[in-house]
This record gives sequence, structure tokens and C-alpha cells, in this order.
Amino acid sequence: MRADVFCRVVDNYGDIGVCWRLARRLAHGRGWQVRLWVDDLDAFARIEPEVAPAAAQQTVQRIEIVHWRDPAPALEPGDVVIEAFACDPPPAFIAAMRASHPAWINLEYLSAEAWVESCHGLPSQRADGLVKHFFFPGFTAATGGLIREPGLSAERDAWQADAGAQDAFLTRLGVPGAALSRWRNQGARLATLFCYPQAPAADMAQALAALPGGAVLLVPQGVAPALDAVALAGLDIVRIPFVPQPDFDRLLWLADFNMVRGEDSFVRAAWAGRPFLWQIYAQDDAVHLTKLDAWLARYDLPAPARALMRAWNDADFAQGPALAAAALGAPVWQAWQAAARAWEERQAQLPDLGDTLADFCTELSKTR
Repeated sequence: MRADVFCRVVDNYGDIGVCWRLARRLAHGRGWQVRLWVDDLDAFARIEPEVAPAAAQQTVQRIEIVHWRDPAPALEPGDVVIEAFACDPPPAFIAAMRASHPAWINLEYLSAEAWVESCHGLPSQRADGLVKHFFFPGFTAATGGLIREPGLSAERDAWQADAGAQDAFLTRLGVPGAALSRWRNQGARLATLFCYPQAPAADMAQALAALPGGAVLLVPQGVAPALDAVALAGLDIVRIPFVPQPDFDRLLWLADFNMVRGEDSFVRAAWAGRPFLWQIYAQDDAVHLTKLDAWLARYDLPAPARALMRAWNDADFAQGPALAAAALGAPVWQAWQAAARAWEERQAQLPDLGDTLADFCTELSKTR
């Protein structure tokens, strides 16, 4: 199968993060010939160093990458066309699709809302004869599932058991030996922070500093810049570089506590099987909070952790430090750890998004 995947970078790294993982799943997991169209190669290169931002076309890890600009290159559509998050392929490309009628997929945003199941896979007939199908990632067998590579649990478990490899990895990222020792030997909590600008990062830093043993907080360069002026006894704030997706996964796997944003990082934090806070992408009229609550209804969190998750996404974080102290302290912390691992194990039983999408497109192609 030949597939074109279209990606417009709106959420800096979330959109391209999802599309790059999907492209690799289809190319490496199913043997497809994948062509990924991306409008922002600079953002792409932050999470995949092999990408050359100035190249009009290039091949990375057996995937063809096209810089999506106007006018778009005149390329023949593949057997499958996947537009991520309703990004609309170029008009000339759509015109070329009318000759071959490929399987056309609109890969939707992830949501736990109940209506997603009834809309998953539905066709939309266009006046020009083309048919677009809506494909929803999700948390149940009635959706497309979540992106999950084969053998992920075993790879994660081996990594979480290898202290030597973890220490070498953190040292390579620039974590000082003193901070590493505080985590390993002095009871400090290791946390990561990847958030949107409106996140109450300074307040959370205070809560982490107040933990018994304190904390070591790893923050990518450029994220939460106000933290550069924060100096708290009990807290080491360490700036680390952006890393390729496999290393980002390893970072989440080894941390005790992850604070992530958007869709791609959220799913990867879930696969870590560790407690995490999710900052959902903000939408007008607080629509994002409805989506957050729909997911929380599927995740059996201890009440203090649930309250902290909600506060982390609220404009008013006044009660946040107190909520963090309750959620991150014993015995709630132990219950949160158990809940995170149990939820990950349940979700891991569902099909992978790459496989469900590939199977769906294969069936559609038989009717062309």
C-alpha cells in the first residue's frame, strides 16, 4: 500500500508527533510506502534530528518527507490519503485523487467522549464523487485505539529495571551528578515538565520542592521560561534538550512523575505506567474541559489526583499547591501509582491505532 499522510503543525509538536509515529507504524509495522507531507519542518526537526529543515523532499527512516508549501508538488496520490486533524490536502492533489479514488481518511483528534464511537469510520460523500471516512483514535474497542508499537511493554519494563542505562541516559542529557544522586540516593522525586505557556509551572515547582526529599524537575529548553528565575530549596530544575521520540519515551518511562501536554505526549505518558498530569489543548468555551472530564471518567484516579488534574487545566490554580501536596504524598501517591499501571495494562489489551487504521484502509481499497 502507498499512503500519503498530510500534517499541518498547529500545536508545535503534538500534530507532527502523532503523524510521525503513525508514519513509522505504517512503514515499519505494515511495510507500507509512506509519504509524509509537513508544512513546518523546523518543528519536525526538533523531535527528529534526521530531518533537514531546508529540504523540499527527503527520505528519513524509509519514509519520504515532503515540505508542504504553496504551490504543492505535483505528485500522484497513493492508495491511501490520510489528512490529520482535518488539515485539507492541496486542491490540486484532491483533483488528482478523483482519477484514482484512494481510500481517504480524516484522522480525528483523540477524545474519550461517548459520541466518538458512533461516528468512528463513518463516510462522507462529496459532490465530486470522492468519499472521506472519519477515523477516531480512542480508548475503547469501538474506536481506532491508540498508537502503540509492538513489544512496547517489554521494552519499557526492561528500561525501568536498568538503573545503569538510565543514569547514562540522564547524564547524556546534561543532568548533573548531584541532582542524579539526590534522586537515586536521597529520596528526591524525579519529574518532567512539558507544558503550554499558561500552565502554573511556578506553583507546581513550589509543591515539588515541598515534598519530603524534594524533587528534580527536568524541563526541555524553551518550555516554561519563567522557571529560569525560580530558586527553591529542595528543588533542582534542570534544562534538557529536545530529544527524538524514542528518547522522549525513555525519559517518561524513568521519571516518577510526568507533566505532559497535547495528544502525543499524553499517550506516551500513559504508556509509561507512571502517574502524570495532562494539560489538554485549550479550546474556546472550555470545550477542552468536557473532553478532559470524559477521559477522567474512564480513569480510576484517587480523588486528590483527579482534583489536581482538573486544577492543572483551570485558569485558577489557587488551590493547586495544596492539591499537589495531597496527591503526591502518601498514601495517595501509592494509590495513584497503582491506578496508572492498571489503566495502562487495560489499554494495552486494545488494538493499536496503526493496525486498526491499516486494516480499515485495506478493506476500503477492496471496494475501489
